[in-house]
Amino acid sequence: MSRILIIEDEESIADLEKDYLELSGFEVDIEGEGPAGLERALNEDFQLVILDLMLPGVDGFEICRQLREAKNTPIIMVSAKKDDIDKIRGLGLGADDYMTKPFSPSELVARVKAHLTRYERLVSSNVKENTVIEIRGIKIDKTARRVWVGGEEKNFTSREFDLLTFLAENPNHVFTKEELFRRIWDMDSVGDIATVTVHIKKIREKIEFNSTKPQYIETIWGVGYRFKV
Repeated sequence: MSRILIIEDEESIADLEKDYLELSGFEVDIEGEGPAGLERALNEDFQLVILDLMLPGVDGFEICRQLREAKNTPIIMVSAKKDDIDKIRGLGLGADDYMTKPFSPSELVARVKAHLTRYERLVSSNVKENTVIEIRGIKIDKTARRVWVGGEEKNFTSREFDLLTFLAENPNHVFTKEELFRRIWDMDSVGDIATVTVHIKKIREKIEFNSTKPQYIETIWGVGYRFKV
């Protein structure tokens, strides 16, 4: 359920707005003074703020400015002032909408729903899902750099993780030890071929049911390694 904060000093208007919004399924709180409204808007989790322009203590313009600096919460500014300059100023400070009193409560509800839908869409589009590779019981979370084998999490060093991930992202492709060393360690492989062999051995001990008979990372004799799918 979305929480809405009404910052309005006219009690009858605030109560009417609250009644209509609660009938539409929203949870609504009211604050009648600017300082208290600003504090709650900044420190509590509201999905939308309905903000009166003329308030005791701190006016709506200042509340809008401070709230917008801290959060992207949708703000609907309401006022009895019909001057375009106030509307322009309010929108310029970051308000998402501006309604002039008197207005229909049903129109307010409609605008609230529209702004919440738009905001939820925006938030969901900005949430990036972790990049995950799943192959035959092995789950590699590239974003979190974590690995599970058969549902059990295994600990990998940074190089082990990079090497396993690279092979899993290129299944059935045979890589020489020299290629793997260049790609993972970003160095020439002269004199360091054993490094790859040691890391492959450690990875197998963590992901294979029987490391002497590997089912995932195969050795292609005389060539190198491949991740089998």
